[in-house]
Amino acid sequence: MTAGVAEIEKKMAAPDFWNDRENAEKLMSRLKALNSTLDPYHKIKSDIDSLKELIALGEEDESILEDISKELVNIDRKLAGFEMAVLLSGENDRGNAIMNIHPGAGGTESQDWAEMLLRMYTRFLETKEYTFRILDLQPGDEAGIKNATIEVRGDLAFGRLKSESGIHRLVRISPFDANHRRHTSFAAVHVYPEIDDNIEVEINPDDIRIDTYRASGAGGQHVNKTSSAVRITHFPSGIVVQCQNERSQHRNREMAMKVLRSRIYTKLTEEEAAKQKAAAGEKKDISWGNQIRSYVFHPYTMVKDHRTGVQTGNIPAVMDGAIEQFMEGYLKWKGRKN
Repeated sequence: MTAGVAEIEKKMAAPDFWNDRENAEKLMSRLKALNSTLDPYHKIKSDIDSLKELIALGEEDESILEDISKELVNIDRKLAGFEMAVLLSGENDRGNAIMNIHPGAGGTESQDWAEMLLRMYTRFLETKEYTFRILDLQPGDEAGIKNATIEVRGDLAFGRLKSESGIHRLVRISPFDANHRRHTSFAAVHVYPEIDDNIEVEINPDDIRIDTYRASGAGGQHVNKTSSAVRITHFPSGIVVQCQNERSQHRNREMAMKVLRSRIYTKLTEEEAAKQKAAAGEKKDISWGNQIRSYVFHPYTMVKDHRTGVQTGNIPAVMDGAIEQFMEGYLKWKGRKN
C-alpha cells in the first residue's frame, strides 16, 4: 500500500501530470483513498509506541496503571475501526452499487419475501443516509414483487452491500395459506459495482436487442400511456436488464445500459477469477448460488448467516434494516479466507 502511494506521488511529480486531466483526477482520488487507510495506521502505530513507554514507566509508578488501561481500550477501538477500513479497501468498495432482488420459485410466497427484503435494504440505506433510487420495480401477481433493481450512491456503498449477494431463505407460517402451514421461500439478491466511465466495457450494438414497453405499477398517466420502459437483452452473456421508473424512454435506456455494463463487468471479473483458481488448482467455491442466510420466523426466531455463523434472534430489528452485523461478519470472514 505504501509502495502504491510512492508510485502515485512519483507520477504526480512529472511535469506533464495534468496534461491528461481525467487520468490525473483518477490518480488523485486513488491517492486520497490510500491515505485514508494509511493515516490511521501511522496514528495507531504512534499510539502503540507511546503506550510502550507508558508501560515502562508503570513498572516504577503504579499510579499510571489506570491511564495505561484507558489507552489500551482506546487503541483496541482504533484497531477495530482500522480493520474494517482495510477490509473495505477493495478496488470497487468505495464506489456506488446496483442491487437486484428477485423471488425464487413459489409464486406469491416468494414474491412477498422479495418485497420484505426490499424493505429491509431500503430501511438500512435510509438509516445509513445512502442515496438510492429504484430503477425497476415489477409488482407481483397478488402480493410482493417480481423484480426490483436499485441504484445506491454513497461512500462504500458496494463495499458494504456486496455481502448480500446470494440466496436468502425464509421460514414462516404463511399469511397466504388458509391452513396456516409453515412455508419456506427463497429470493435472490445480486449486488454489482457501478462501473466508472473510465473502465471500458465493450458492448457491440449487434449483440444487444432493445425493447420498449409500457411500464407497470404506480407512476400516473405518463407511465401507463407511453412506452417509456426499456428492456435490453445481451445475447453473448444472456443477461437481460430493464428500467422503467424514469419518466423518459431516453433516461430508462441510459440507466439500463449502466446496469448492463456493471453486470457484464462483474461477469467478466468472476470468470477471470475462476480461471485463476483453476490454474492454481484451487477448488471452485460452491457457495455461490446457494443460500447464504436463513430468516426463521417459526417455530423459533433466528436470522443466521451460513457463511460466517453470525446470528441473532431479533428478527424485527433485522427486517427493519439492522443488518450491519452480518456485513461486518462477512468482511472479516472474507478477509480470513484471503
